[in-house]
Amino acid sequence: MILTALSHYYERLVETEEEVPLYGFSRENISFALVLGEEGELVDIQDLRDLTGKKPRPGRLTVPQSFKRSGTKAPPFFLWDKTSFLLGVKGDQNAEQGFRVVDRDHKAFREFHQEVLGDSDDKALQAVLAFLDSWTPQQFNEPPFSGNPDILDANLVFRLAGERAYVHQHQAAHSIWTRLLNEDVEQVRCLVTGAVGPLARLHPLIKGVQNAQSSGASIVSFNLSAFTSYGHSQGANAPVSKQAAFAYTTALNHLLRYSSDNHQRLRIGDTTAVFWAEAENRQEAEAAESLYAMLMEPPDDAQEADKLGSVLEQAAQGRPLEQIDPRLDESTRFYVLGLAPNASRLAVRFWYADTLGELAGNLARHFQDLTLDPQPWRTPPAVWRLLYETAARRDAKNISPNLAGELMRAVISGRPYPRSLLSTVIMRMRADGDINGLRAALCKACLNRDHRLGIGNIHKEVPMSLDLDETAPGYRLGRLFAVLEKVQSDALGSVNAGIADRFYAAASATPASIFAMLLNKTKSHLGAVRRKKGEGLARHLEGQIGEIIDGLDPDLPRSLPLEEQGRFAVGYYHQRQALYRKAKPSDQVESEEATE
Repeated sequence: MILTALSHYYERLVETEEEVPLYGFSRENISFALVLGEEGELVDIQDLRDLTGKKPRPGRLTVPQSFKRSGTKAPPFFLWDKTSFLLGVKGDQNAEQGFRVVDRDHKAFREFHQEVLGDSDDKALQAVLAFLDSWTPQQFNEPPFSGNPDILDANLVFRLAGERAYVHQHQAAHSIWTRLLNEDVEQVRCLVTGAVGPLARLHPLIKGVQNAQSSGASIVSFNLSAFTSYGHSQGANAPVSKQAAFAYTTALNHLLRYSSDNHQRLRIGDTTAVFWAEAENRQEAEAAESLYAMLMEPPDDAQEADKLGSVLEQAAQGRPLEQIDPRLDESTRFYVLGLAPNASRLAVRFWYADTLGELAGNLARHFQDLTLDPQPWRTPPAVWRLLYETAARRDAKNISPNLAGELMRAVISGRPYPRSLLSTVIMRMRADGDINGLRAALCKACLNRDHRLGIGNIHKEVPMSLDLDETAPGYRLGRLFAVLEKVQSDALGSVNAGIADRFYAAASATPASIFAMLLNKTKSHLGAVRRKKGEGLARHLEGQIGEIIDGLDPDLPRSLPLEEQGRFAVGYYHQRQALYRKAKPSDQVESEEATE
């Protein structure tokens, strides 16, 4: 399913993207071109790098396709390669000259091209052969190379002097390469396309996945004898044609490319996610992709944030997407793929394939589940922002890889949030005493989604805003804890460690053992409030404490289950926001009471 969807996307790219290579070619980092005369003499070295930034960056050229190679007898690429193959020199800081000679690789490059180009009468191809016949690695110390370290280990191509095209772009070179692609290859029925074609024993590498091997990794590979079955080895275990393997890897590499204009690539924890749409035309596909990008990475701009909020509200109400944007079609197929590094392979963290309408509805429900009043954010939080709240010291390296994938899967599919999400957030709040709006929102989202889906023992929803009539013990105890914290703050002012720092963990998990002591301390704190800020404020706070306790069972629970600890966090957040947002100055309270 994944490979088929990517293959179809490649067909769209071929029609719309000029830089997407055709079958048998790939976009590679090329730093220099060797400019040859017709007799094979080296005329010049053309620098193809981008020199506008602080550090030179290789140019991107479409060349005959690269492939995975390993071992001591690695084959060369066709009419391009790194310097160890093409020139026989490799960078080595320990060597006196700064490089060492690699005769084996250069010999393989020379003999391969002598074999495949020998019968051609194309003058550019003959110039390449003449250069290879006369070249020795020791010449790298001589002009025009002069041992230039920038050239070492870079990828090089050939160009004939007086021509703008590179040698590999000549029609003669193209014909030879096409013949080599399908030469002596087993014919199979492709599992992706269903057509008969040449078997791809090794699939092209995938590049651009964060923290994966820089040289690339595979989604499909069989590289151990344990994977061999019924005499089939390597790609014959799951036959995919060369054309289909090229199509899906080219499409995926395009989606994963590092580029300022690439908005179809997202980082979520250790996962690199890509997405694309399949629609009637390019405009509808791009509109769907733009909508998803905005939902996954909400804008900071106030006007755009308001627009996003309107989109989410309309989607949550079930309004057709066409009413939001005429270019959006609810039946558009949409795909989201999450990949993570795993040794030499790539692991699929999540895969989503459904209509745009279904996806938009799932995302709207996700943001609805998160919503709190007052909102602890200016724009709806991206998934990566939520994940930071689960990590120790909010360090990306401490985000659980499995949690990142499971959370993203729940967001886009509408399934339950991972059970570990609620427990991880509660653990973090208990560990560092930071009960912020995002963490409270995550607790609310987990509980309300489970309630809506009928999962677990969740009998009612968590309120969106402060609910004075809510009787759930966790919620009420959270409110009570917030008021007790406010009393301490008004009595003592700023302290090194308040009750939230010292007692939140115990109060939210084992309330019976801690609240009696806290209430006893509060009596003396209220006395300090009377002396410092007046009777009116003290009486107001006493009234709030009494109102909350009246709704609790006289025997406080000895322990709170995980769900009630989540309600505790939400109740604490609601009450704390109400106290600091609506609290009146003590002199105003006194004046009102005197009037009464």
